[in-house]
Amino acid sequence: MNDRVEHVNARFAETEIDLLLVAEPVNLRYLTGFTGSNGLAVVGPHLRRFVTDFRYLAQAEAEVPDFDRERGPQDLLDALKAPWPDGPVRLGFDDAHVSVKTHGRLRERLPDRVELVPAAGLVEKVRAIKAPGEVQRIRAASELADTVYRELAEAGLVGRTERDVAVWLEHRMRVLGAEGPSFDSIVASGPHGALPHASPRDVPIEPDTLVTLDLGARLDGYASDCTRTWATGAELPDALAEIYAVCERAQAEALAAVAPGRTGKAVDAVARDVIGAAGHGEAFGHGLGHGVGLEVHEAPRLSRAAEGELEPGHVVTVEPGIYLPGIGGVRIEDLVVVTNDGHDVLTRIPKSLTVVP
Repeated sequence: MNDRVEHVNARFAETEIDLLLVAEPVNLRYLTGFTGSNGLAVVGPHLRRFVTDFRYLAQAEAEVPDFDRERGPQDLLDALKAPWPDGPVRLGFDDAHVSVKTHGRLRERLPDRVELVPAAGLVEKVRAIKAPGEVQRIRAASELADTVYRELAEAGLVGRTERDVAVWLEHRMRVLGAEGPSFDSIVASGPHGALPHASPRDVPIEPDTLVTLDLGARLDGYASDCTRTWATGAELPDALAEIYAVCERAQAEALAAVAPGRTGKAVDAVARDVIGAAGHGEAFGHGLGHGVGLEVHEAPRLSRAAEGELEPGHVVTVEPGIYLPGIGGVRIEDLVVVTNDGHDVLTRIPKSLTVVP
């Protein structure tokens, strides 16, 4: 945790701050190790201050050994009235997560010499580069999800409702050791697959169609994310067979383009060009991918607007999709870690069209 704080401290010059207030739960866990629901920290070059209330004192003692721990009131903002270093202090705060009301309450509690400075994204920039131990945790979560996919292939799909399959997926994740799903599982069959974020229905899955399955497991705090689109028979309509082949090719070419120094925009364009050349450009309306870590959607992004370059340690999804209203949809998604000389694919489930009765 000290290394993480030092990496954050090294970015203070970007916003010209002296200290940083951290209260957003994911960022707080990243910097301190605390997994409770009520805590905050103030960090700086010579400061590691952590505050929680009575309910979490024992938990904080175990999880936050590298900080000076304090007991505060249940409303932790009251603990910020004191103490503060002498002289003027520029205190960074996460303006992306702090409401106007909370900002006002902060200002009321802080001495006048403590200036509040917007510093959103400071911790997230550090979080985006995963250490080897973090990559291993994400890999383990991905392997657990792979196991669930293999079990589902054996259990079958036809005749079961989308909702039944989704409940089964999340149950199996927990049985295999996951803390839970990293997001609500998607099971979308037939024309319902044209909805990128479809909710599972109490509708039986039919034979000879496509089923989009999007699931992720959360293990040791870290998420995974994987989408596969399976066939429920060999007699697919021509339109569905065609968009599967196009999406598979787009995914393979975009995946090959993932490397340090490439921008998220450039990698996104690889998949978009393949799908556009096949006449389905308008049917691919979302970005190619996103970062995965303590959150299932975090930096960096692979999209038409993503100018930042990929760096070793980034973990991203590569997930082009084609969605035809009234007909169906296809999405194929791998989880990938950027390495010094390319990438390493964490997802191991086959991507060739798989028939699951």
